[in-house]
Amino acid sequence: MPDAHSLLLFILAGLALNVTPGPDMLYIVARSSTEGRRAGIVSALGVAAGTLVHIAALTLGLAAVLASVPLAYDTVRLAGAGYLIYLGVRALLHRPAASAEITIHRASLWAIFRQGVVTNVLNPKVALFFLAFLPQFVDPSRGAPALQMAVLGLIFDLNGTLVNIGVALGAHSVASLFLGERSRNARIMGRATGVLFIGLGARVALLRK
Repeated sequence: MPDAHSLLLFILAGLALNVTPGPDMLYIVARSSTEGRRAGIVSALGVAAGTLVHIAALTLGLAAVLASVPLAYDTVRLAGAGYLIYLGVRALLHRPAASAEITIHRASLWAIFRQGVVTNVLNPKVALFFLAFLPQFVDPSRGAPALQMAVLGLIFDLNGTLVNIGVALGAHSVASLFLGERSRNARIMGRATGVLFIGLGARVALLRK
């Protein structure tokens, strides 16, 4: 496992991603706003289950590469740093859309859960972020990379699920706070997230394990 400082940085950066509006949050807000908090919570659990798929894919695939090809670690580190900086610059330049709504039809709780899984699994940005993000906090000298990735992934998923459940419980207020038209809070959050990602990317690029 990473040291306490790196783990704290991982948690803070992960939370910054979790509270940034995206397809998962929009889906949860839409379900909770139109069908009640129970539907919103179920959709959040579906997103959490989808994240487990990304964690498994990353852990089983990338960990094997890092273990067998020493150069792969630095390659992934630098590629991930570049992607994190790109995300940060885009967050700084992004302006909240005038409208961020998803129109959905009522469904059973099982269908809502399945759709939450699919929404997350089929979002390529989630897979790319996991590929760029998690490996930066893995130190091969501190234990099996696969185990470290799995633990970090579960921490990220747990924190994200807590955030999403909070979104589901307060969908209307959260929607106006984070997703509202010309929302000052959305702009502030986007800029803070951008600075955090750029800083994290620079740290990853300049420092070696």
